[in-house]
Amino acid sequence: MTFSIAGFCRETGQFGTAISSSSICVASRCPFIAPSKGVVLTQNVTNPVLGQLGVQWLEEGLDAEGVLARMIEHEEYPEWRQLQVLDAQGRSAVHSGDETLGIHATHQGHDCVAGGNMLANEDVIRAMVKAFEAHDGELAERLLAAMDAGLAAGGEMGPVYSAGLKVTDKASWPVVDLRVDWHIAPLSELRMVWENYLPQRDTYVLRATRPDQSPSYGVPGDER
Repeated sequence: MTFSIAGFCRETGQFGTAISSSSICVASRCPFIAPSKGVVLTQNVTNPVLGQLGVQWLEEGLDAEGVLARMIEHEEYPEWRQLQVLDAQGRSAVHSGDETLGIHATHQGHDCVAGGNMLANEDVIRAMVKAFEAHDGELAERLLAAMDAGLAAGGEMGPVYSAGLKVTDKASWPVVDLRVDWHIAPLSELRMVWENYLPQRDTYVLRATRPDQSPSYGVPGDER
């Protein structure tokens, strides 16, 4: 039903996650990020509350193992949940309950963690981590490369229809928060959206912090 990866860039301090699924709107309920603190992914039969709580506990200073333990303790149905946590030190923790669907796997890498269920094969997740670790470039590019590698290794057993990319930086909000829903090739579409958004990303941050220095919107009626 879902495969995903969370990553941390030590050079920039960015945290991010990319995800894809046969379900619609996967990015609305599975990935959660605490800026400068870490990432929580809650998937399989998803409980978004776990993502909200996980972010809260990361912000309180718990490490990945501590957050995961609390999530499992809090959850009434942990056997149905698949969880990945990445903390501010790049450490990770994973959980796949006994009711995780189909072929499923998790893999912890250097400053990253990936997981999935209803996979074509277990190698999908290892391929994602390997691609993330090997790829140069900024965090969003590495996350997308990991998703491409997972898809090339087999992806889900069936077609995927939704995907998302989220990255936090120094701002308190995600500087990248892109979604594709109910599309025949959501990961290809997500890359297209990313490539069009990237040249404007820093300008949107500047508009929030220094609107007097931001360029025009480039649309009719805004001739500054």
